[in-house]
Amino acid sequence: MATIFFYGPKLDKEKSKEMIKSFTEASSRLTGIEKPAFVVYLRESSPQNVWRWRGTVRRQIKEK
Repeated sequence: MATIFFYGPKLDKEKSKEMIKSFTEASSRLTGIEKPAFVVYLRESSPQNVWRWRGTVRRQIKEK
């Protein structure tokens, strides 16, 4: 079973479906693994929960 993880912003239901379909199709085409073998996890992560060496991503966005 091939597994794909995506950590990013919250997506509505239609965009989530489109993301899963797109990831699955591209991955299948590039690897030769059949589409039903893929599992895709969409994990919501907000900017205040993502850290880089200069602090949170949320803070860096505000500074721009």
